[in-house]
Amino acid sequence: MNSMLQSNTLEPGWAHVCSREDLVENAGVAALIENEQVALFLVAGDEERLFALGNYDPIGKANVMSRGIVGDIDGEPVVASPLYKQHFRLRDGQCLEDESYALPYFEARLIDGGVWVRLRD
Repeated sequence: MNSMLQSNTLEPGWAHVCSREDLVENAGVAALIENEQVALFLVAGDEERLFALGNYDPIGKANVMSRGIVGDIDGEPVVASPLYKQHFRLRDGQCLEDESYALPYFEARLIDGGVWVRLRD
């Protein structure tokens, strides 16, 4: 159990976004959290991993990252932009083809069937 969990709340800065059932394994889902578009990715494997990145594609200049294709490159989970197909690492948002681009990364947790995201301070 996550040590931050206490009566279904987390330390300040965390927002309950949706339930686990609202997510699609190995695909993205968009969420609006405090006026910030966030792309949520639930990656299935030996254990589920949840990632949250900014939904805005800085190369294609559109809010589309939640519609990207989830996969991996050399074991690294990535999402490919649906527009120009650049790959962004899910663990930190870094673009693999052009290091000058990165998506904002947000901490994300699955707790008691709920999806929680922490926006920047």
